Amino acid sequence: MSTLSYFDAPPPTQWNVLNLGAGVQSSCLALMAAKGEITPMPDFAVFADTQAEPRHVYEWLDWLEKQLPFPVYRVTRGNLTEESVRVRRSKKSGKNYLRRLIPLFGIMPDGKKTAAIGRKCTADYKIVPIINKIKEVCGIKRAQKEITITQWIGISYDEMQRMKLPSHKWTQHRWPLIEKKMHRSQCIDWMKAHGYPEPPRSACYYCPFHSNEEWMRLKRDDPEYFNKAVAFDYQMRQLYKDKDETMRMEVYLHNECIPLDKVHFDKSDGQTEWDFKSECEGMCGL
Repeated sequence: MSTLSYFDAPPPTQWNVLNLGAGVQSSCLALMAAKGEITPMPDFAVFADTQAEPRHVYEWLDWLEKQLPFPVYRVTRGNLTEESVRVRRSKKSGKNYLRRLIPLFGIMPDGKKTAAIGRKCTADYKIVPIINKIKEVCGIKRAQKEITITQWIGISYDEMQRMKLPSHKWTQHRWPLIEKKMHRSQCIDWMKAHGYPEPPRSACYYCPFHSNEEWMRLKRDDPEYFNKAVAFDYQMRQLYKDKDETMRMEVYLHNECIPLDKVHFDKSDGQTEWDFKSECEGMCGL
């Protein structure tokens, strides 16, 4: 794989699997494959459910599955929201703590703001369940080293910085939208040109990687889930303050480190529509 350009399809393998995020890029990729514009046809797709997507993403996935000639497996490792607020006790220190699952921002006791802390949500709730399902369906053995799986990942040309090589010896990554030099906006254009509705934005409703534009869209178009995000922001801050005996900072969902319902989202934050630059796995927001 390392001798090939990212703009070239890798050598063929026994299995082709689409990592389906149910957002714009991966939905476009799935439908292009269904129409034979990208070959070979995927054997199946896998959607990893954090159980924290807005309702419209699940409704879209219900529709999308009916358009595809290959099966879509929905997998989950549990409820990310519930696990993020669950107070645990360390066997080693005896102190209460919360797992740093999502990339919260924080203010240190000296008043300094920090970058996103922790972050295991993509690894634990996206990558692991997808890999486990692929191993199950394709019969991958633990010690297998031969590449037999090609994972299709819907990173678009304008998000090339998110590309990453696989960590398992039996799989290789393929980025068909980058092969075609397609931007996210061109995926939307392709959908419209073929008579498909525009896919929703796919990400946990409280994801700290939302840009101001996305927070403002959520507040305007989906007030139910925006209000849930506001409540979650408050809940996390109070839990870390009252229950976590290992945290020294005050935490927030927004990078300005103020309560979510106090942020002026009409101010430019210098971010693109989706601020997933730190999400180098290419598994979220697609």
